[in-house]
Amino acid sequence: MKKLTDILKGIEIRKVIGNTDCSVSMLAFDSRAVEPQSLFVAQRGTLSDGHNFIEMAIEKGAQTIVCETLPEKLSENCTYVQVENSSEALGILASNFFGKPSSRLKLIGITGTNGKTTTVTLLHQLFLNLGYSVGLLSTIVNKINEKEIPATHTTPDAIQLNSLLAQMLEAGCEYCFMEVSSHAVVQKRIAGLSFAGGLFSNITHDHLDFHETFDNYLKAKKEFFDHLPKTAFALTNKDDRNGMVMLQNTKAKKYTYSLQSLADFHCRIMENTFLGLQMNLNGKEVWARLVGKFNAYNLLAIYSAAVLCGLDAEQVLTAISNLPAAEGRFDAFQAQGKTAIVDYAHTPDALKNTLQTIHEIRSPEQKIITVVGCGGNRDKTKRPIMAQLAASLSDKLILTSDNPRNEEPEDILDQMEKGLDFQQKQKSLRISNRREAIKTACLLAQQGDIILVAGKGHEKYQEIKGIKHHFDDKEELLNCLPEQK
Repeated sequence: MKKLTDILKGIEIRKVIGNTDCSVSMLAFDSRAVEPQSLFVAQRGTLSDGHNFIEMAIEKGAQTIVCETLPEKLSENCTYVQVENSSEALGILASNFFGKPSSRLKLIGITGTNGKTTTVTLLHQLFLNLGYSVGLLSTIVNKINEKEIPATHTTPDAIQLNSLLAQMLEAGCEYCFMEVSSHAVVQKRIAGLSFAGGLFSNITHDHLDFHETFDNYLKAKKEFFDHLPKTAFALTNKDDRNGMVMLQNTKAKKYTYSLQSLADFHCRIMENTFLGLQMNLNGKEVWARLVGKFNAYNLLAIYSAAVLCGLDAEQVLTAISNLPAAEGRFDAFQAQGKTAIVDYAHTPDALKNTLQTIHEIRSPEQKIITVVGCGGNRDKTKRPIMAQLAASLSDKLILTSDNPRNEEPEDILDQMEKGLDFQQKQKSLRISNRREAIKTACLLAQQGDIILVAGKGHEKYQEIKGIKHHFDDKEELLNCLPEQK
């Protein structure tokens, strides 16, 4: 139980009706989760409005209602707190309810279109390897040290977030590395959190189905940095054309990293192979098991962040050389004389980076066969762009289904195919069944050729008409190319 007066601290309150000297057993924004003595927050969502469920929450035992608009009929047994923004209030309420856990450990947020999951996963592993107790909040999984807690959204809701952070504290965690999505910023899911640092990787064409314009998407990323405190650090990729925009209004201490120009943290690629990278980081040589220029950026980012967290640079370099690649991120193996690569690339820029990396490493006689699709019920404008990029950078292209969700796979393929010119269509196939598409790519590949299966990466399912069916790209490749060496 928590006192209502305590958990309301820091919230901009417009009006209070009722007694604030009462206890709160739990927080809820879903009326179905309400229990006796709950505090119910009425949020305005994209699909429903929590204000329509206030009466139901009261019937289930809610004794405190936080809302933007007071209901016409008030219950005598309830306390009503009117606020300007319920979603923002929920973040602060959750932080207060769980004892402000984010201010009691070092919470580092990573944002950007590509590289977020890889960066937080690598940071988590690096700090664990160096003996630290550390938490992870990512799209794939949430972790408290090695203990896994499955993730359901890019960023959990404010109540889940603060509950997880409180559990991390109980487990003795000193740090937590967290993906900060643009959705989470706009929806105020990170309100009330205290960040010790923020890292920006890059920004490219994505999520315009939600943000509508690239400018809105950029502002969402920037808003995260705008709210960092002066005690935090703000680390940005100087090579991204919008990288310095992130630092314009932040109060945090500003730092940059780069492969192409002078920066606080600099990297030079010395050797790039399918087995790994030889790099020079701030004058020190290091070998890493990750592949490609984009991973050089990820490794430079984690090196920079670790040093800014106060770790010894030499120890960090040693730990970097032992880091494994993140699952489904340029996940390569060789079998039957062929190279197979599974990659999560599901945006134009990520796909371009992955294919360009293959071009940088391959020998001229090696052919590239790419299998790629686009997710249903998502940004449709990127579909022809993805197909055009894949066709221009591949010797053979197979357009297939990704997670079609509630769309017809053939409709998605029609939209992808619009990005292809006559010559590109001549070297392309349409196979909507993803399993058959992967099998066909393996049959087409000759000795030495490279098969790229892009779009789903680590995912172990394919979502069709609201049902998630088991599907694993790497598993399918191993079935087709069983003689792994």
